Amino acid sequence: MVNRSKANSQNSWMKWREFGAVGDRYGRVAGEAYAFFDCNASGEQIGQELPTIRELVKTPKGLVLRLSEEGLPYLGPNTFDDELLNIYSDAQEAGMRYSLAARGLPTMTNRQTADELAAILNQAYQSPLYEDGETFRGRVFYKDGERYEDR
Repeated sequence: MVNRSKANSQNSWMKWREFGAVGDRYGRVAGEAYAFFDCNASGEQIGQELPTIRELVKTPKGLVLRLSEEGLPYLGPNTFDDELLNIYSDAQEAGMRYSLAARGLPTMTNRQTADELAAILNQAYQSPLYEDGETFRGRVFYKDGERYEDR
C-alpha cells in the first residue's frame, strides 16, 4: 500500500522547511565554502588525487566537493549570489584556473566547511599536483551573515 497523502508531496516538504524545521527556506542545511586556486595539473589529475587528499586530511565522508575549470560548481538551488559571482570574476581575472566548492554536513557551519576546504588545498599543495618549489595561489571564501569572508 502506498501513502498518497499531501504530507509526502514535494510542496509539503518545502513548506515544512520554510518553517525552519530543516535548514532555511532555501533548503540549505549545511555549511558551504568556495575555493579558487591555480594549479598546472589537469582537472582530471586533480579529480584522481582528491580521494587520497581527503583521506590524508580525514575530511568527513559526507562533505561534498565539486571541482570546476569553467564556471562556479553547482551545489544546489539558490547557491550563487551577486557577491559570490563578483568573487569568482575577480578570481578569474587573477588567473585562478579552478573553482572547488564544498558543502559540509548538516551540523557544519560555513566556517567549519571553509576550514575543511582549506585543509584539502593545503594537502593538495603537498601532493604530486604541484612541482617542488611551485608557488601556491588560491583563496577560500565562506559566507558569514550577509558577507563573504576570506579564510
